Amino acid sequence: MRYLGLDYGSKTVGVALSDPLGWTAQAFETITRKEENKLRKTYARIEEIIKEYGVTKVVVGLPKNMDDTEGERALLARDFASNIHRRTGIEIVMWDERLTTIAADEVLEEAGVKKENRKAVIDQIAAVFILQGYLDFEAKEAKKQDFNK
Repeated sequence: MRYLGLDYGSKTVGVALSDPLGWTAQAFETITRKEENKLRKTYARIEEIIKEYGVTKVVVGLPKNMDDTEGERALLARDFASNIHRRTGIEIVMWDERLTTIAADEVLEEAGVKKENRKAVIDQIAAVFILQGYLDFEAKEAKKQDFNK
């Protein structure tokens, strides 16, 4: 019941991993690449993590515009997610990621992390917000179902 959260960016992918019970998200790593369209190693690393940790679902951040429309970045994220599904067969969930990077930056600032040091972990923290948002939603839905029984 482990979940993987991904914050897909033009040169990095922030990675978060849930605990084995699927309750909490933790920062895991940042996968980097030199060019946006050079994804072979990125996909290979994601596949390794899925196998090593027994991931059953992947949650990919969907960068919607503030007016709820989807632009070019959202289309790229959907394509990225589709390729992961095609390569692994794992269920993929697209999750609204609006403002997660801003929230991650604020958390790091409040924690006293210097601006020049934030870049190394900001994508991981954004992935944590994406994954935790989904985990909280799933827990809330499970409570609703229990209540309605």
